[in-house]
Amino acid sequence: MKNRKKLGLAAWIFIAMVAGILVGLCFLGKPELTTQYIKPIGTIFINLLKFIVVPIVLLSLICGMISMKDIKKVGAIGWKTIVYYMITTLIAIVIGLAVANIFKGAFPLLDTTGAEYTANSSNFMDTIVNIFPSNLWAPLVNATMLQVIVIALFIGAGILLVGEKAQPMVTVVESAYEVFMKIMMLIIKCSPIGVFCLMVNVVAVNGPAIVGSLAIVLGVAYLGYILHMFIVYSVAVKSIAGMNPVTFFKNMIPAIIFAFTSTSSVATLPLTKECSDKMGANPEYSSFILPLGATINMDGTAIYMGVATIFIATCYGVTLNLSQMLAVVLTATLASIGTAGVSGAGMIMLAMVLEAVGLPVEGIALIYGVDKIFDMGRTTLNIVGDASCAVVVSKIEEKRSARKKAA
Repeated sequence: MKNRKKLGLAAWIFIAMVAGILVGLCFLGKPELTTQYIKPIGTIFINLLKFIVVPIVLLSLICGMISMKDIKKVGAIGWKTIVYYMITTLIAIVIGLAVANIFKGAFPLLDTTGAEYTANSSNFMDTIVNIFPSNLWAPLVNATMLQVIVIALFIGAGILLVGEKAQPMVTVVESAYEVFMKIMMLIIKCSPIGVFCLMVNVVAVNGPAIVGSLAIVLGVAYLGYILHMFIVYSVAVKSIAGMNPVTFFKNMIPAIIFAFTSTSSVATLPLTKECSDKMGANPEYSSFILPLGATINMDGTAIYMGVATIFIATCYGVTLNLSQMLAVVLTATLASIGTAGVSGAGMIMLAMVLEAVGLPVEGIALIYGVDKIFDMGRTTLNIVGDASCAVVVSKIEEKRSARKKAA
C-alpha cells in the first residue's frame, strides 16, 4: 500500500470531469436540482479563482520585472530575447483567434441561464485609452486586467529605477507573491471538486452535446499549436539562424517528449538547454535565454487562450467585436510575462482574459476538465519556442561579432 503510486492532480481532475458528465446525465430531467444544490459549490471555486487572479497577475509581473535587473549587463542579448518572445507570442494569439474563428461554427450554443455578460461596445481608441488607469485602486477592485498589467509595469519600472533604496519594497513584493502563490496552489488543489460540481450542472442543463464539443475545441487548439510550431519557428530558424527546420525539430525530440509528458517548462529546462547547445546555441546565451523563456515565453498558452475565449464566447452566444479581439491580443501578450510557472497558470490567465472582455469567468468550467490535455500541447510549444530563440539570438550575436572583427 505504501508503494502504491498516488494519483496526480491532473488524474483527479479528469476523473472529476468524467464523473461530472455521468452524474449530469442522470439529472437531465431535473437540471434545477443541480443548479440549486450542486452548482453553488462550483461557484465557490470560481469565486476563489476570481479572488486570486488580480494579486497573482500584479505581483508576478512586478517580480518578473525585478528579476530582469541584470538585463543591462547582457545588453543586446536581453532585448533581442524579449522582442523575439513578445513577437512570437503576439503571432501565437493571432493564430489562436484565427483558427478559432474559422471553426467556431462547429461550437455549440449553450444555455447561459444565470450567467451574466457585460457587452463591450467601445471602439479602438477607447480600448487604447482604457488601458491606462486614472486610479490606483479601482482596477484592482474591479479586476480591470489590462489596467492591472499597466500598474504592475509602472511599479516594476519604478523599483528598478530607484535601485538599492527600493530593496524593502522588493522584499515585500516577493514575499507577498510567494504567499499568494501558495494560496493559488491551495485553490487549484480543490479544482477536482469544483470541476465535478460545475460539470454536473453544465451537462444537466445543456445535455450531452457539451461532451462532443470538448473534442472539437481540443482539435482546434492543437491545430493552432502545430501551425505555430511548424510555420513560425521553422521560418525563424531557417531565415535568421540558417538552420534546416527538420534538423532543428529532430534535435528537439528528447525535450519535446519530456515537456509533453511533464507539462512543465521549468522541469524540461535542462533537456531544452542540452538540445539547444547541441544545435549551436552559445551556452552562455542559452543559460540566460532559456530560463527567461520559461517565465515569459508562453506561445502555447496564448494560442490556448485565443481558442478558449472564442469557444466560451460562442457557447454564450456572443460574437466578440474588433475592440474585444484587440483586448484579448493585448491582455494575452502582455500577461505572458507574468504567467506563473506552475500547473494551472493557463487557467488563471484565461480567467484574466475573460474578465478583460466581459465574458463570464464561469465559462472556464466548460473546458477546465480537459485542461491537462491542452497543457501537454502548450508546454511543448513553449519549450520549442525557447530553444528557437536561443538558436536565433546566438546566430545573430555570432554574425555581429564576425562583423566587428572584420571591421
